Amino acid sequence: MTYNELRHRLTQVYDTGEAQAIARMVYEQRFGLSLSDICIGKDTQLSADCQAQLEEIAQRLLKQEPVQYVLGEATFAGRTFKVTPDVLIPRPETAELCQWITNTHHSPLTTHHSPLTILDIGTGSGCIAITLALAWPEADVTAWDISPAALTVASENAARLSARVTFEQVDALNHSPLTTHHSPFSLIVSNPPYICNKEREAMEANVLDWEPHGALFVPDDDPLLFYRAIARYALQALEPQGWLYFEINPPYAKPLSEMLRMMSFHDIEIKEDTYGKQRMIRAQR
Repeated sequence: MTYNELRHRLTQVYDTGEAQAIARMVYEQRFGLSLSDICIGKDTQLSADCQAQLEEIAQRLLKQEPVQYVLGEATFAGRTFKVTPDVLIPRPETAELCQWITNTHHSPLTTHHSPLTILDIGTGSGCIAITLALAWPEADVTAWDISPAALTVASENAARLSARVTFEQVDALNHSPLTTHHSPFSLIVSNPPYICNKEREAMEANVLDWEPHGALFVPDDDPLLFYRAIARYALQALEPQGWLYFEINPPYAKPLSEMLRMMSFHDIEIKEDTYGKQRMIRAQR
């Protein structure tokens, strides 16, 4: 199977541009062939074993399994992370959240704590915690997740990328400072579940059918469920003037901002992502 043949087969389930992008990812990441290699026909020279792998990959992709799960890896903030169906596939907007944090707090040692203390709640693949730990090697970074399988993936990513992160199994909805023995945090960040069940119908099959629902969905009648729980914890666990950062669902940006204000957070700021959607918020204790 050549690149063009794979691309053409994928147009059965993806539009032309996405099919092309997926085919390129497969050839580059699995078989080490660049677009230049493909242009000079190296995709026609794959061994029988590679062709068998390619056919298996094509069959999985035609079932709309995300290419990141098929290949077992995803790119985030310029690094390669292992991903499995136990974790969400890292998104570019989450990388923008990390960039906002690092751009804002470019002098991490100018805090009451040395080193800077960071908590990532709902870490999944570990992409946020690891990215911040690599940006600030002197920081003390902790990451929580309720899923043991997700924590295994995150720990492997930290080891592969030589990031110093402490991973802990903690339920974001059921914990308190009394059950998690940490010094006050300088910064708490979370990309929690935020998609309402009623939004399922508008979602693509490659997300809805494959990514972990526990990391995606919240009840229709309580879209701020995780934000409320995490913000309450942050009021007790953040050091004075410490910061809380969230990735958010754009339709609930205003209600979340109002909730944080009512909880006595200040300097609340909503930030748009590259696509002009209100995707991030921060507040100070």
